[in-house]
Amino acid sequence: MALLHFSGEGFDKALSDGRLMLVDFWATWCGPCQRLGPVMEQIAEDYEDQNVIIGKVDVDQEPELAHRFGVMNIPTVIFFKGGQELERKVGAMPIDAYTQFLDENL
Repeated sequence: MALLHFSGEGFDKALSDGRLMLVDFWATWCGPCQRLGPVMEQIAEDYEDQNVIIGKVDVDQEPELAHRFGVMNIPTVIFFKGGQELERKVGAMPIDAYTQFLDENL
């Protein structure tokens, strides 16, 4: 599955799917977010055959989603499963920080 770019309605639909989700809350003006972008693309490519949803939320275009999940700093990556938050990682991290959590929870 390709990297998804969520809006409010699409996000809620994906969240209600129940599958494991990795969501990157980011902004175009954020340097660390820009560095994390290729990492998210790589994860989406590497996990395309897995039962996981990988997506991004632009906090400037979807401020209500950022507020709803208490995103105060970006980038923030939140893992969801069954519609519930499992884990959150704030700041740009190495790819292993994300893939290890995915592997442990798939």
